[in-house]
Amino acid sequence: MERAEKHEFVAALNTVFANTGVVVVAHYSGLSVAQMTDLRAQVRQAGGTVKVAKNRLAKLALRGTEIEHITDLFEGPTVIVYSDDPVAAPKAAVEFAKKNDKLVLLGGALGSTNLDAEGVKALASMPSLDELRGKLVGMINTPATRVAQVLSAPAGQLARVFDAYAKKDEAA
Repeated sequence: MERAEKHEFVAALNTVFANTGVVVVAHYSGLSVAQMTDLRAQVRQAGGTVKVAKNRLAKLALRGTEIEHITDLFEGPTVIVYSDDPVAAPKAAVEFAKKNDKLVLLGGALGSTNLDAEGVKALASMPSLDELRGKLVGMINTPATRVAQVLSAPAGQLARVFDAYAKKDEAA
C-alpha cells in the first residue's frame, strides 16, 4: 500500500468507526479464503460489513472517535465486523464463530461502551431491530383485533336471535 492509499484507508475507516452502531473485533488466523468469503456473505446478509485491516492503520483510524478505547484489541491477525444495527454484526459473527473455531471473538464496542467477548455474545442473543419491530406491530394489532371481535359479537348474537324467531314463526 502506498502512502496516499494508507491515508485514504485510514480516513475511510475513521468515518466507519465514527458513524457505525457496533464494532466487533476478532482473530481470523487459519481461516481459508472460502471460509472468509462465507463470513463476509453471512455478515452482508445480516446488514453488516467485514474488513481485514492492518492493526497500525486501524489504531490510527480509531483516534478521535468515541470507540478509541478498543485499540488494545488490535494485536495479531484481526478482522473488523461492523453494522449500524447494534445486533446484526455481533449476531452474524457469533453464529459464524460457533460453526468455525478459527474465528476467535476478542471484543468490540457498542457506541462508547466497551464489550468483551462475552458482551458480544450477550448482544448477539438479543432480538434484532426487525424482530422487535415485528413484535411491536403484533402487540399493536392484537388489541385492535380483540376490539373488532367484541364489537361484532353482539351483532352476531342479534342475528342468531332473529334467525331463531324466524325459524319459530315458519314452524308455527
